Amino acid sequence: MNGPNRVAFAHPAQLVTVKVAQIGSGTPDVAILAGVHGDEPCGVRAVERLLDEHPTVERPVKLVVANEKALERRVRFVDEDLNRAFPGDPDAKTHEGRLAHRLADELEGCLTFSMHSTQSYADPFAIVDGVTETATELCRQLPVEAMVETGAFAEGRLITEVQTIEVECGQQGSETAAQNANRLVRAFLTAVGALPGDTVERDLPVFRLTDVVPKAPADTYEVFVENFTEVEVGTPFAAADGEQQVAEEPFYPVLMSPNGYRDVFGYAAEKLEVVEAPTAAD
Repeated sequence: MNGPNRVAFAHPAQLVTVKVAQIGSGTPDVAILAGVHGDEPCGVRAVERLLDEHPTVERPVKLVVANEKALERRVRFVDEDLNRAFPGDPDAKTHEGRLAHRLADELEGCLTFSMHSTQSYADPFAIVDGVTETATELCRQLPVEAMVETGAFAEGRLITEVQTIEVECGQQGSETAAQNANRLVRAFLTAVGALPGDTVERDLPVFRLTDVVPKAPADTYEVFVENFTEVEVGTPFAAADGEQQVAEEPFYPVLMSPNGYRDVFGYAAEKLEVVEAPTAAD
């Protein structure tokens, strides 16, 4: 196993570093990414556990911890959201802008598994750029509740630059999210043939984001609906300072929470299908 190192890139204003390690020999075309947001440590713990246990792998795997500066400060980002800063620029004025450029270079050619956590939902789910055969085949082998296609809402995200499966591992900062991250990363590595063994294939509900749900400035916010559960026309789904918002058309809430985002409650989605797991006869 190659030990962790920091790949440093000089910049006139500031040095940008990415922590990179590898398990297995050869040139990796699979990568595990953690720490895109500094207030989401669950993926970092999963990467650290892989490094501690140094499992024998059947294909090399690159391990990357992205935004160490934000992780050290325990903040989501230093200057701007890294997962809205791609493709980045080596001469960007922001830390994350420069980091996005170098991170895209580091992950080029790798199928990347990126771990996150959320304030809106306790159960893991996957986010992809498109409902491709590869994404569907891999996601139904993961312990996730659903797969969500970003649709028109992928601008600035890593998935626009690198073939990526993002997973929301659970509630931000929770021990359960850290445990889920460990299960998810091992299931992914098994599904791509890096770790030996078999995966469990599951039915996979598939959704596509269709709109953002705006949130007006207020002192208090409430959300009355459950993520991935259909909201019918006329149903109150959220409130700002007690003023309710009512559904004008049916939708499925995704990443919906009172305080997850500054100016939106979350997203509205449509349900595309449920990909059923193959039966024993298949």
